[in-house]
Amino acid sequence: MLMWQSSSRLLSPEVFPCHVLLLPVHVNMAPPIPLLAVRGSDGTSLLCGPPQCGQDSSFQRDSRPSRCVTFSRDGTLFGWCNGQRVSVVKCDDGSVVSSLDLPKTALLEFSPLNNILVTWQPYTKTQDSPQGEANLQLWELPSGRLIKALYQKKVDSWCPSWSEDEKICVRSVNNELHFFENNDFNSIANKLHMQKVSDFALSPGAQPIKVAIYVPGSKGAPSFVRLYQYPALGGVSAALANKSFFKADKASMQWNRKASAVLVTASTEVDKTGASYYGEQTLHYLGVNGETALVQLAKNGPIYDVAWSPNSTEFCVVYGFMPAKATVFNLKCDPVFDFGTGPRNAAYYSPQGHILVLAGFGNLRGQMEVWDVKKYKQVSKPQAPDATFFSWCPDGEHIVTATCSPRLRVSNGYKIWHYTGSVLHKQDAAAGSELWQVCWQSFPEGSFPERPIKYQAAPSELGTTQAAPTQAYRPPALRHLPATPSSKLHEDEPPQDLRAGLSGEKSLSKSALKNQRKREAKKAAKQDAKPDAEPTSVPAPVSNSQSEASSGDPEMDKKIKNLKKKLKAIEELKEQQMSGKVLQKNQLDKIQKEEQLLKELQELQIEQ
Repeated sequence: MLMWQSSSRLLSPEVFPCHVLLLPVHVNMAPPIPLLAVRGSDGTSLLCGPPQCGQDSSFQRDSRPSRCVTFSRDGTLFGWCNGQRVSVVKCDDGSVVSSLDLPKTALLEFSPLNNILVTWQPYTKTQDSPQGEANLQLWELPSGRLIKALYQKKVDSWCPSWSEDEKICVRSVNNELHFFENNDFNSIANKLHMQKVSDFALSPGAQPIKVAIYVPGSKGAPSFVRLYQYPALGGVSAALANKSFFKADKASMQWNRKASAVLVTASTEVDKTGASYYGEQTLHYLGVNGETALVQLAKNGPIYDVAWSPNSTEFCVVYGFMPAKATVFNLKCDPVFDFGTGPRNAAYYSPQGHILVLAGFGNLRGQMEVWDVKKYKQVSKPQAPDATFFSWCPDGEHIVTATCSPRLRVSNGYKIWHYTGSVLHKQDAAAGSELWQVCWQSFPEGSFPERPIKYQAAPSELGTTQAAPTQAYRPPALRHLPATPSSKLHEDEPPQDLRAGLSGEKSLSKSALKNQRKREAKKAAKQDAKPDAEPTSVPAPVSNSQSEASSGDPEMDKKIKNLKKKLKAIEELKEQQMSGKVLQKNQLDKIQKEEQLLKELQELQIEQ
């Protein structure tokens, strides 16, 4: 059968646009090539994604600095404001859809079906209009007709939320939610009013539409989150689920893709215990079936990031004082896999859900851990120093990292990677220029099928940036001594599969693990209490020359016997350390003396 394939993989992007020229070929349809929007002080441009990574010639680069850029949800439209006008063009050929004279626009958003363009500019008052001007405007596309002008003073939750079919639209106004139907903004179809609705989150997907609301606590009453199904909005009895909690100044709510559950991260501005600069955080689970739970985390400290898997049955949490832990939980809030500890503060699932990236950006050194979440096997460990932004390409094969202003005003630029760690494209900002934003073109779900995961680095002229093994700093006074765990600031905990491999056994249950630790502690206490006792087990071989034959000198035999006892005790301590037990300082000091004892034993055996 005659099929059509984009020639963008065959011809130079500087000569031909990414989406225009088509050649007939007798092969399966090639997937589209996502675009990357780049916004900076030098202007706005569109870049063809991998494997080309060249300028898209169908888009006329705008040399004026832009205030904002955005793609429509299906990726067919691209909009930006350059300080003079708001422009909307088609991504496939660059043709102009609409152009609006709105120089002060700071934020843009498309409705799900591209029927409406929403613009927002800072709220201001003038002598001519002491009440201020309506700064939130809804424009019909492609005609450019103004549908409605509204007041929106705060930038938080500035954009109305639509259902995917645009039959319902929700907006927060004065602590209540206003519901509009079929894009009729002249009449409010329904309202949800409570004491003080601070935030809300509309469910994704098809009808029936659900909404999660957050009401902060006051006067000793707890904060709470409730789930409702539109249009049943009548108080507690109509709620699908209800979860109340204390210690919450604010809350963020995340629906999973199937709209079956919500994760709520509740946080306080100040930690009254003084343990953290970031306040206190707790994670709560609410299901539309009425189930609620507090997610139990295995380490104290901040919750840095929470991410739903696209399969909607698992979620990953990055939490705890540095080095932070990362754990995947199921819908029962039971841990599925523990990634151990490391320098990380973010988690990113691929759009297909088959790969998870754990990363440490911002004030961390930019280490990324790429994991196959089906096998829970690490694929690569690249490093992106100074990165302030990360985003998956819709194809699930590539990622982009960037260093943007104003977070960092030096070393601005971006890199496009393959998830195996290969850098496919690198672009640094010119001297005196700044990079402000990069974002991938959106695509409908299912546009890119899941591909088998590769463990070998993809070919690239720029090579890979796998993180080199580093050693902890050691003071000069300790550098002549052998390295021991006591010289490390933190004890890194390996991932769950490696911990099981170190102990030579499968993961133990909580009770079995507790009993094992008790036995080890009892054994260690008995050994410390009787250091000169005769060992009951066969001593570990220290050297081939060790034997129980007498030398004829009782004093020398006694010294050899004592040295062997000490070496045997050291072997047992090392085994305990490998099993994960935390040793005391005096026990670590014994391990440090192993080389010295071996040397003394060899000298005595030579004298025999």
